[in-house]
Amino acid sequence: MSKAKKVLDEARETQNRELDLVDKGLVSFEELPGLFNMSNITRLTLSHNKISVISPGIANLLNLEILNLSNNQLSELPVSLSSMPKLRILNVSINRLGNLPRGFGAFPVLEVLDLSYNNLNEQLLPGNFFGMETLRALYLGDNDFEYIPKELGQLKNLQILGLRDNDLLELPREVGDLLRLRELHIQNNRLQVLPPEVAQLDLLSNKSVMKMEENPWVNPIAEQYLLGISHVIDYLKTDTYKIIYNRHMQGGRGGPPPPKADKSKKASRVRA
Repeated sequence: MSKAKKVLDEARETQNRELDLVDKGLVSFEELPGLFNMSNITRLTLSHNKISVISPGIANLLNLEILNLSNNQLSELPVSLSSMPKLRILNVSINRLGNLPRGFGAFPVLEVLDLSYNNLNEQLLPGNFFGMETLRALYLGDNDFEYIPKELGQLKNLQILGLRDNDLLELPREVGDLLRLRELHIQNNRLQVLPPEVAQLDLLSNKSVMKMEENPWVNPIAEQYLLGISHVIDYLKTDTYKIIYNRHMQGGRGGPPPPKADKSKKASRVRA
């Protein structure tokens, strides 16, 4: 009997609502017979396996609240995933996702979405992606984004936004609409300026975090950053900076900084 099947059988016998199938050498959901009939399951952890396809039948797990599929070999996700009525946390980081299914933003109660370390960019986001009003944390780090759509501002409940290690050339001014945001991670991109609206956010309290290192900032921002994040935020509020920002946005796109790294050898690009 496989280790995975043993875990399933034990869970059925004990009525365990949490399934831990980490690092079980799984390649396919076919190795988990009867899983989709276990409708009482609330947490399913399948990280560190070699799964390349998620069966649409996963949507039969109507009580599932937490799904962790990080560190697999997924290149796409099923449309049915976003219909899961109780799913609050979805982790599909460290995979090979090169697209997202149509209607992906239809999750009714999703609070945490981790898509970091994949092959996503702004062209690949479905139209309703930013319709997930319940989202509290969105992790898009280690992808290929150069721009984030202005619809980002619709995520009114967002508290954590992770955009580190992309190719971002700018942030939308609508980031200032995320009034509940307490963590902003934008380090290691190609950003030269920040929208002045960032100064509207509460990023200076004890529980707040703003990471912005490893970007080719214009000199005034770079100088303020050496003094600390609070100096950057104060500077963004000045009329002087607003002039610099507007000039940059009107004429600065002609020569964006070059890509920082060759991502062709990134693990998410490797095909088995």
